[in-house]
Amino acid sequence: MSGKRIAILGSTGSIGRQAMEFIASQPALRVVALAAGNNWRLLAEQARACRPDWVAIADPAAAKPLADAMGADAVGGGPTVFAGPDAMTRLVREAGPDVLLSGIVGSAGLAPTLAGIECGATLAIANKETLVMAGAIVMPAARAKQLPVLPVDSEHSAIFQCLFAGRRDEVRHVTITGSGGALRDWEPDRVEAATVQDALNHPTWQMGRKITIDSATLMNKALEMIEAHWLFDLPAERIEVVIHPESIIHGLVEFCDGSVVAQMARPDMTLPIAYALTYPQRSARPTPSLDMAALGRLTFRPLSERFRRSVELGYEVIRRGGLSGAVVNAANEAAVEAFLAGRLRFGQIVPLVEDILNKSPQKADITLSDLLQADQWARAQVAEMVEKATSHKPQATR
Repeated sequence: MSGKRIAILGSTGSIGRQAMEFIASQPALRVVALAAGNNWRLLAEQARACRPDWVAIADPAAAKPLADAMGADAVGGGPTVFAGPDAMTRLVREAGPDVLLSGIVGSAGLAPTLAGIECGATLAIANKETLVMAGAIVMPAARAKQLPVLPVDSEHSAIFQCLFAGRRDEVRHVTITGSGGALRDWEPDRVEAATVQDALNHPTWQMGRKITIDSATLMNKALEMIEAHWLFDLPAERIEVVIHPESIIHGLVEFCDGSVVAQMARPDMTLPIAYALTYPQRSARPTPSLDMAALGRLTFRPLSERFRRSVELGYEVIRRGGLSGAVVNAANEAAVEAFLAGRLRFGQIVPLVEDILNKSPQKADITLSDLLQADQWARAQVAEMVEKATSHKPQATR
């Protein structure tokens, strides 16, 4: 079977499911490999639908039920199944895809992405944490092999598209827009005690739990700034963030002559997914046209004080370099996990990440081993601080 060979990491997540739906409508695209964390039931359903040659599941205990559900037997009647912590990396190396779509959340995407570079795959990155943590390793490795690195985040896809209006040396600055998340209009004292359900109630986007919490803290914009720094080779002072509640303009580029080019579209992650998978072509999609008259007006807001605190972490990581991206990414992941588990208040997330960054060791020349150690150090710091905070809670009186 001919066509562009696609491997999807995180196929059972939001990005992966939308990618699968789009690919099903495209005869020129073929899914050859699927990978997920622990949702073996949905992974098996996807595998039965698209018949990949390889599947991977990070949870070792899910390997047998996954194989059984797909109908694979000892003779090899189904796709090859990889299981365990390194399953996705093994899958990428075995599949050698034309395009590697990384839609998994967190630092788990780093090793498979590096494996994709080894294989010569075009990288379609929705996993911003890979570049936040290891942009200094990933981008030079991809450039050395002249491999395209295509952003799947709506904001970075927008900037990527806008940059075709001029040369890179003509760029004055780029602007990343953000909706402000579920709590953008809340008073500060109310935000401090927001519940998990409050923070997950996003007004315009349907996303996974972790990224939805990041949207509410605006840590997603701090991470996106760092990602933009690596993707587009921009210094901190040429990256800006504004709040745009309507989520119609996803990114803007201002050029040296004062021209500002913006990319506009409805809040729809399938668009940047489709653009990355079919690049350099655009694939026709049956979407309604953007009705500017019906929109009426588009609004923009400066960052509030709590949002500026999050965004400043992005600037600080770009300035520091070294291990700082790995530290902030890991600390944020661990803090969000603690919040979702009810062990941390919403208002504690960003200050905790900031505190850990300020305590972190600095190192200019870094290796992958250094980054992984920094990642583990930051997670351990969060666990220790959360444990202290939990143990010091006053006991209710009877």
